[in-house]
Amino acid sequence: MKIVISSNDDLERIDSFLSTRLVQLSRSKIQKLIEEKLITVNGVFVKKNTKLVKDDIIKIHKKELISSELKKLKKWDKPLEIIHQEKDFAIINKPFGIITHPTNNNIDKTLVNILLSTFSNELSKHPDPLRPGIVHRLDKDTSGVMIIPFNEFSHWKIAEQFKDRSVEKNYIALTWGNWKKENGQIKNNLTRNKKNPIKHQSSLNGKLAESNYSLIKSGKYFSSLNFYPKTGRTHQIRVHCSEEGFPIVGDELYGGGTKKINEYLPEVRSLMNENIDSNGHYLHAKSITFYHPVSMKKITFEAKPEKRFEKLFNAIKNDEI
Repeated sequence: MKIVISSNDDLERIDSFLSTRLVQLSRSKIQKLIEEKLITVNGVFVKKNTKLVKDDIIKIHKKELISSELKKLKKWDKPLEIIHQEKDFAIINKPFGIITHPTNNNIDKTLVNILLSTFSNELSKHPDPLRPGIVHRLDKDTSGVMIIPFNEFSHWKIAEQFKDRSVEKNYIALTWGNWKKENGQIKNNLTRNKKNPIKHQSSLNGKLAESNYSLIKSGKYFSSLNFYPKTGRTHQIRVHCSEEGFPIVGDELYGGGTKKINEYLPEVRSLMNENIDSNGHYLHAKSITFYHPVSMKKITFEAKPEKRFEKLFNAIKNDEI
């Protein structure tokens, strides 16, 4: 089995990284496999604390391990909106509230499990059997357009485009507060928060994170914006909004949780409660533009937001809230 390290995963210890990929195995089991020289990075045997960098290639030299892992990946027969499908890939609208791939805490209710059910035949020869069809990710509460490559050729052709940043992405963010600028750029470095490794923050020593934005509507209490991320850092748009002072509505991790409703007068709180679903944040991947892996023709696909998102989006747009 071969795993290529993305920009989201670099500077992480190999034992920590693999314990999140081989979700059925403990970290100590991963460390034992490394000690037994069953795992290499770029063809070289490594230590358990080796730090990974972007484009490193990990190979796991134990076929029976991968086979046993595959048997534990279950199909989830859940409806999925397919925007486009052809021989080499599909375009889907990822549902809100579903994580992209299995983790230690969730191995059977993820997008991967849905893909295994929806595209069982198409994904049978995908190069990453533990994350079939996954070439990029969206957060659990982020809905929207995703590319699902079906084979090794299309996977790497599309992965190369994410690597060289030629993929164009457009997100819609619904935030607290009133943005004043019609458009702008947010550019800083992001790193993990030392006290909370799930959280990210700006730092002098982090990875470059760059987003352009344009204001759709600045409403009474909320704003809607288009974001065009140039880099693909974890939680990038969420952190950028939060650190600008306008966290995304419903984003508990970055200060935009629904407890903020209590800061307003009773009549305003009532209006907010009518329009805001407290179950998660409001960020939607609206469109994606990339080069077809075979024809190399530039193509664009769009995904419509779900009803919960549309409700608040329209309320902001129509000056209702």
